[in-house]
Amino acid sequence: MPPSFRHGGSAVSRRRFVQGIAAAGSLALPLPLNRALAATSAGAPLLSGSDFALEIGPVPVNITGRPRMAIGVNGQVPAPILRWREGDTVTLAVTNRLSEPTSIHWHGIRTPTHMDGVPGLSFNGIAPGETFTYRFPVPQSGTYWYHSHSGFQEQSGLYGSIAIEPRAGYAQAFDRDYVVLLSDWSDESPETIVSNLKFQSDYYNFGQRTAGTFVSDVRENGLSATVSDRIEWGKMRMTPTDILDVTGATYTYLVNGQPPAANWTGLFRFGERVRLRFINGSSMSIFDVRIPGIKLTVVQADGNDVEPVSVDEFRIGTAETYDVIVQPDADRAFTIFAQTTDRSGFARGTLAPRAGMAAAVPALDPRPMRTMADMGMGDMGGTNMAAMDHGSMPGMKGMDMTANIPVGQDGMKTGSTPAMLKPGVEIDNVAMMPQERLGEAGTGLDGNGRRVLRYTDLKAVKRGDDRRPPSREITLHLTGNMHRFIWGFDGKKYSDAEPIELRRGERVRFVLINDSMMEHPIHLHGLWSELDNGHGDFRPYKHTILVKPGERLSYLVTADEPGRWAYHCHLLYHMEMGMFREVHVS
Repeated sequence: MPPSFRHGGSAVSRRRFVQGIAAAGSLALPLPLNRALAATSAGAPLLSGSDFALEIGPVPVNITGRPRMAIGVNGQVPAPILRWREGDTVTLAVTNRLSEPTSIHWHGIRTPTHMDGVPGLSFNGIAPGETFTYRFPVPQSGTYWYHSHSGFQEQSGLYGSIAIEPRAGYAQAFDRDYVVLLSDWSDESPETIVSNLKFQSDYYNFGQRTAGTFVSDVRENGLSATVSDRIEWGKMRMTPTDILDVTGATYTYLVNGQPPAANWTGLFRFGERVRLRFINGSSMSIFDVRIPGIKLTVVQADGNDVEPVSVDEFRIGTAETYDVIVQPDADRAFTIFAQTTDRSGFARGTLAPRAGMAAAVPALDPRPMRTMADMGMGDMGGTNMAAMDHGSMPGMKGMDMTANIPVGQDGMKTGSTPAMLKPGVEIDNVAMMPQERLGEAGTGLDGNGRRVLRYTDLKAVKRGDDRRPPSREITLHLTGNMHRFIWGFDGKKYSDAEPIELRRGERVRFVLINDSMMEHPIHLHGLWSELDNGHGDFRPYKHTILVKPGERLSYLVTADEPGRWAYHCHLLYHMEMGMFREVHVS
């Protein structure tokens, strides 16, 4: 049953830092989606139509200068781009050439439950040597992706892009159309990475505070505040530099399967409007994306049209997709720059009018630091703990931090007893004052001088299909013990939790409270999540919602498709370590 728990493997030197520079390949140029069906620069062909034959098997790769074995589709990593058309019925015969079971989940696609591709929930998986045929209608358009839901195969290369053409045509005109698939690669096995994290949760965090940063903090905040800050973080066995669990210490960050030095390039002609389909197909990385010198007009979020909004930069959580339109205003190269939120590395590509061109690569932004708000201590104006007198915080003086905390209810009308959340082995922090943070760009972005996309900017072009108010609320806490690398919902891992039961046709509000100090991209299979972001009936429809540390947010769900659906954090190792539930619609 999902998720699978696998450990082991050999360790490698912690001094290793890879950007893929030494493994720079020859420059290859992709053809736009709307102009050809030929190969892209990533080597992944674009397959179009309604009938597909996909073969999953081992693929040799060399991303960092060291030969490794990956898992791909039709001999390609990433897997082929699939181009469908809204309203068609697609048939995909998937053959397993691995020595272990496999699967494919069509992320964000509204399929019947038995076509969703989650072993143990919706089907049995695909055994070695067998072929499973997926067949389902395509009721939607937009940018999506597909990946394995078996073990750690997604981290090993089993992921690809989906572009679905709207039957009625695109709402926004454009001349060229490219997929920009962001991902992370490590020469270490996924089993080794998990083993290292279980052994030492900050194993890959090379951005720890040092004696040098202590001196800098003393100059800025004074000795007393600096010492107090270090003591408080020490008591909690946490660090304000803990932004991502797995970093550039082991990861190389890729654009369409290519490391930064390979410089994936998309061509344009001066004056053309170029559609870029950004997909975060990584396993454990969150990216901040910009193209210096060009405004980005966001026109879709998670495959659904939104009112166009012009920004300089946007954050894309793991598994999210954003479609943007750009119009280069000069006959020169522009860098597509996607830095990780911990600033330990970046993925890089280029838009250029001619082959072989490149633009300057920006320097990484300063490493961000977690704040009191990230600890669920309320809005302290982004102030670091060094400047705080914790004994004088409202509501905190004399508070028993180990007391039972109510975590919500399973229904507004059921009258059931609320669950209780208590810090312990499964939970190392409880948010005392969680708050809505949809209007914030995110850690490391607010106040950076650039116009950054916020969730409050996302407004659907059309009113939602279901305008009924919710009949009940389901409140869930995103919990974990970072020191032990344990994750879950309401302090429970998947194996200890009952399914979340929904009645077919009912309208429900999900409330998420993030008690951890990490962002969590939460993905509900099979059903749309309509984010409550202040736009009423024009809530954006999403399949993945990035929940900030210390945040409380909500979204509406219409249970219009029966079946057993996966519900989980899309950080792969968080899911595998317990942050997974089943939603059962009956």
